[in-house]
Amino acid sequence: MRQIARRDDIRDLILDGVDTLLARFGYRKMTMDDLAREVGIGKGTIYLHFPGKEEVALAHIDRIAERLAGRLREIAGAHGSPEARLREMLVTRVLFRFDSVYHYSQNLNDLLSSIRNELLARRQVHFEKEAEVLAAVLQEGRKVKVFDCADCPQTARVLVWATNSLLPFSLTARELGKREELQARVSRIADVLLLGLVRRPVVQTARKKSRPHRSV
Repeated sequence: MRQIARRDDIRDLILDGVDTLLARFGYRKMTMDDLAREVGIGKGTIYLHFPGKEEVALAHIDRIAERLAGRLREIAGAHGSPEARLREMLVTRVLFRFDSVYHYSQNLNDLLSSIRNELLARRQVHFEKEAEVLAAVLQEGRKVKVFDCADCPQTARVLVWATNSLLPFSLTARELGKREELQARVSRIADVLLLGLVRRPVVQTARKKSRPHRSV
């Protein structure tokens, strides 16, 4: 027990335990004693890192969002056109959350209904951070005349709002359908959104020069 408590990754081990217990019991029935047993540490060790049950559950949600944000930054900094990267980012923000909570029997809103207000506040922060990463790619695309958007930060927020309907908040991951079906849906949404952003070349028709009238 002491060896586990002294590990450098003890915080992540605790959050891994939270993930397991939320799937097994749900938030209401989960206790700090359960968590200590799951991780194999004393309950006092948990309190060294988290003030209580509410904060440890929210920290688990924060970790999912932080890992997603890291993945989005990787895509944003990768090679490829701004259009292709933005599309991948929109698909990723949906599938990453889907994969993270697929083993839960409840959607996140129901699972954490006891701390709903705190969850919504955290969620807004998460969405804003994701929008900032999307906005950076939009600004890059605007500079090279790929995207046509006057306000990149606000456009990024709209992209977040447009794909939020496919996140596992009101529906469980299973209710959202099979992963490949969800991927197809969010891909279609991303294609429609990009259709309104990508600058289209202006086709100019050449004017025919009028020939002088020749008298007979």
